[in-house]
Amino acid sequence: MLATVPVLAIPLVGCTRPRNDGPVVIVDGEDDGWSGTRVETPYEIPTQSLTDTSGQSYNLATSPATPITLVFFGYTHCPDVCITVMSDLAVALKRSDVRVQDRVTVAFVTTDPARDDEQTIREWLDLFDPSFVGLTGDLDVIKDMAEQLGVVVEGMKELPSGGYEVGHSAQVIGMQQDQGGVIVWTPSTPSGDLREDLARLVEQT
Repeated sequence: MLATVPVLAIPLVGCTRPRNDGPVVIVDGEDDGWSGTRVETPYEIPTQSLTDTSGQSYNLATSPATPITLVFFGYTHCPDVCITVMSDLAVALKRSDVRVQDRVTVAFVTTDPARDDEQTIREWLDLFDPSFVGLTGDLDVIKDMAEQLGVVVEGMKELPSGGYEVGHSAQVIGMQQDQGGVIVWTPSTPSGDLREDLARLVEQT
């Protein structure tokens, strides 16, 4: 029988630090060929509704028109990691077969709704891929949704130069609409590995 062990500690970005080391994803201990980490007990898809960049209500459990949704929590003023992750997702999808592109939705949920209104998010996401869905809403709701998916969202840290950063863990959660969150990618996952995992995930969906 295969052991189940904690194998994935998610890093925090945005300079602030949580009160603990963040969530640990429990997975099957066998190397199964995935670049992402397969979640043994899938995360339930949050049922709370947020607002998309067109001002419409959007629910991760019911709104996506595709069987697979990739969810990332971050913010547009993030100085580095958020940009890298969104760029890698855009490249992975751009280099994927059309069949894969047609079955995957990318949803970006802001962790900084005070600054990230609908227009700000839309303009930022368009730099990566105009098809990406951007979501904002009440911060307490966003934090609750993030927690349900194993994501840590911390408070603001003021910067000496003015402004602030928002600490958050930076994993991408791959969700199958009929199963929940089944795979997690860390921000260091290369876009080529993401592309291969997405093709495999589509084949299994």
